[in-house]
Amino acid sequence: MQYTRQQLIDALQHEYDYLIHDDFDPDVDMSTDEHLEYLNSLSIEQLIDETDTDDEHYTLDQFMYNHA
Repeated sequence: MQYTRQQLIDALQHEYDYLIHDDFDPDVDMSTDEHLEYLNSLSIEQLIDETDTDDEHYTLDQFMYNHA
């Protein structure tokens, strides 16, 4: 399935919100605004790389299902 750049950004931002929800450390972690700014600077290929998915164990479709 093809995903738009905005769909990937939204899913990655959702994942980040989930990951920092209970363990945010302002000395180490980006704020959600900083993270969104970072994501907006990436190409669609870089966004896909940020999902840390592959074709066998955790696919992009699974990532999008979990975070979109």
